[in-house]
Amino acid sequence: MKTIIEPFRIKVTEPLKVISAEERAAALKMAHYNVFYLNSEDCAIDLLTDSGTGAMSTKQWAAMMLGDESYAGSPSFRRFEQTIRNITGMKHIFPTHQGRAAEGILAMTRTHKGDVVPNNSHFDTTRANFEFVGVNALDLICDEGLDNAYVAPFKGNMNIAALEQTIQQYGKEKIPFAMITVTNNTSGGQPVSMQNIRETKALLEKHNIPLILDACRFAENAYFIKEREAGYKDKSLLEIAREIFSYADGATMSLKKDGLVNIGGFLVCNDDAWAEDFQNALIMREGFITYGGLAGRDLEAAAVGLMEALEYDYQQYRHATVEYLAHALDARHIPYVKPVGGHAVFLDAKAFLPHIPPLQYPGIGLANALYLDGGIRSVELGSVMFGHFDAAGVEHPSPLELVRLAIPRRVYTQSHFDYIVEVLDAVLRGRDKITGYRITRQPKFLRHFTCHFEPITNIT
Repeated sequence: MKTIIEPFRIKVTEPLKVISAEERAAALKMAHYNVFYLNSEDCAIDLLTDSGTGAMSTKQWAAMMLGDESYAGSPSFRRFEQTIRNITGMKHIFPTHQGRAAEGILAMTRTHKGDVVPNNSHFDTTRANFEFVGVNALDLICDEGLDNAYVAPFKGNMNIAALEQTIQQYGKEKIPFAMITVTNNTSGGQPVSMQNIRETKALLEKHNIPLILDACRFAENAYFIKEREAGYKDKSLLEIAREIFSYADGATMSLKKDGLVNIGGFLVCNDDAWAEDFQNALIMREGFITYGGLAGRDLEAAAVGLMEALEYDYQQYRHATVEYLAHALDARHIPYVKPVGGHAVFLDAKAFLPHIPPLQYPGIGLANALYLDGGIRSVELGSVMFGHFDAAGVEHPSPLELVRLAIPRRVYTQSHFDYIVEVLDAVLRGRDKITGYRITRQPKFLRHFTCHFEPITNIT
């Protein structure tokens, strides 16, 4: 098989600055050892997130020139609406400025304190929006999803037995809806099978519980279904996406992922009563229903980007880049979540740094070491982001201690990936010197964004 090349040419470049090791050490200390506080220009390779960090196509930039900035009834909204309806088949479509705004509206209008919302895995802002209004956000990932080394095609699946047990335990009256996140970001960017979505829907329908999709990476999930699930090889990604959405009663999405744009989101549903609630909350929090906090040019770019994300050549290239990085890690025996996810490589910080206990945050130790050694910014998905405190105030670690190397879309080339591997190799060789961290300041919600750390021993 020939090399899978990027299905695009580079038309505009942006200079990268690589600061010295001494400058990186000073910058990290100034940032309270939290990479979210680093200045982006001090990061040679920025893998903090794939959300809103991608490069837009010529067609998207051209579409932005059509942006109509009318407050109401913009033709840009109609193109946006038509595209999303073409993909999702949903009756009611509401733009938001990004995905967490859609989650906030969903939580504010459809849940009450004491409710339970099961999900294969809630990501950080989803969980925070529910917990902020007093909802118990439950993660019910399949057993395979908790074993980083186990290779299975759909490790992001919902645990159907656990979902049924949850319904029996709490009763359908306490469950306003259940969710499925595609792909499952928390567990390593692992996909969800169509069969699992179908079975989840059948169980929920039996109890008259709606199903909501967190659809941030729906196109990547559709690609995995085409590649791995029987009966879908000859279907287009658009056909597969339409089937995914056909089992849902509504969806939230950050368009900063598979919308291939730098800002934007949406909230969709079929129920008229839900739509009335969403509309009222949208106007109060985001803007009028035909712009939802976005400029017309953003609506235009998203309408193009959503369809580009469903192009097979693009998805094949994107997955090839992630696979390229994974193969290099295999050759060096660097532990990561297998098989590799759709949008990122998730390093197994617990296996990488076995000498650091979970509540000394090995993921923070590894993320900071990557920055100190090579200026690579990544993000911890472990006990800082997903740990919890019990009723007595005792902190409990996350079952997984991961560091995510999220790959921005259409941004980095093969030489960048080779550099990442070189840095990882150097960090692995010096891992015995990496220390744990303690938190010195933290907020109540989403602490990973703004908390302060200090090393438990000096970093050398």
